[in-house]
Amino acid sequence: MTAPGTCGIGLSALSGPTVFSVTASLYPHWELMPTRWKDNDVYGHVNNVVHYSLMDTVINRWLIERGELDIEHGEVIGLCVESHCNYHGSVAFPDVLAVGLRVGHLGRSSVRYEIGIYRSADSAPEGDPVAEGHFVHVFVNRSTRRPVPPDGPLRAALEALRTS
Repeated sequence: MTAPGTCGIGLSALSGPTVFSVTASLYPHWELMPTRWKDNDVYGHVNNVVHYSLMDTVINRWLIERGELDIEHGEVIGLCVESHCNYHGSVAFPDVLAVGLRVGHLGRSSVRYEIGIYRSADSAPEGDPVAEGHFVHVFVNRSTRRPVPPDGPLRAALEALRTS
């Protein structure tokens, strides 16, 4: 489900090739995430904490699958030291969301992920984002909790998400 660096074909793992707007080129990686019945709150829309969960999920799935991050036994773990979300629109079950992921800054032991959450139309992001946010991870040694640089496949996975 990784979109290429330019407009065109992407998100093909879900429903075959789909042509979509320039929005897709803003993020090197995309995942489609369905909302769930329980995501709606008493106001009839997806609660704000769900947006944070979507961001956390897309980041960690990428790190586990592409960066070979071993969340149970690995020596290096990522700790979230900052998170933020701006809300631009409302979504509700049964909406399907397209979540884009990129790296805005990659430091020696930290990374700032930037995430865009869009409504999905035909397996592609549609219109303006309903939410945009960021997470900052500091990679640390699991035992000492001291900062360490992400190396090997983990560093390569982060580099693949850089846009500048």
